[in-house]
Amino acid sequence: MRRLLHWLLRSLPVLLMVIAWEAAVRLGLVGAALLPAPTTIAAAWWRLAADGDLLPHAAASLWRATAGLAISVAAGVALGLAMALSRTAERLVQPLITFLYPLPKSALIPIVLVWFGFGHGAQIAVIVLGCLLPVVLGAYNGARGVEPALVWSARSLGARRAEIVRDVVVRAALPDILAGIRVALALGFVLLVSAEMVGARRGLGFLIAFLGEAGAYPAMFAVVVTVMALGFTADRVLLAATRRLLRWREA
Repeated sequence: MRRLLHWLLRSLPVLLMVIAWEAAVRLGLVGAALLPAPTTIAAAWWRLAADGDLLPHAAASLWRATAGLAISVAAGVALGLAMALSRTAERLVQPLITFLYPLPKSALIPIVLVWFGFGHGAQIAVIVLGCLLPVVLGAYNGARGVEPALVWSARSLGARRAEIVRDVVVRAALPDILAGIRVALALGFVLLVSAEMVGARRGLGFLIAFLGEAGAYPAMFAVVVTVMALGFTADRVLLAATRRLLRWREA
């Protein structure tokens, strides 16, 4: 009961916003053609799901997001740790990161479409390019911030370099790595929908653009809500995994 009450209190602002939104449309304060009521959007979502139009597009988007984020995490952690542990790697990689960091990643979408076409590869490449830098910086800053005393202690106990990296550096840098992954996760959904709107024939972004051009605004908002729900769920899963992975800090 305590958890349920806590959840209700945290969800209260959202519930109040939805109620105010519904009332504003029903009272004619906002045009229903421009901003459909939440109940209308819910009915449109149910029709999309019942007709089988929503699931294939959601599955395509989830596959692209998962693949792109997995590649970004694997490559980003490896690059960040390499930069922190090797001066040579830092000199080679850091100028590229400094140059690419301020670049709007959505500006790369047309170029990536020319390179990879309109298949899964283009959308995955956009996600990787956009999500790689937050993970690299999280791993790099976390590894550089490890207390030297921890490394010295491990060496004095006879630990080898690989064991120090695995058991000391990575573990101490894990909070920063997970924070970078969380930033990359949010950015990945933004880039996914943007890329699918421009250069995909399947996916939630494509469906949003298609329904918007057709004037089916309740259904379009229903897909937008679906993207929000998927992003929120992914973020909650990541937070639960973060709490589990960092339980050792409480001990």
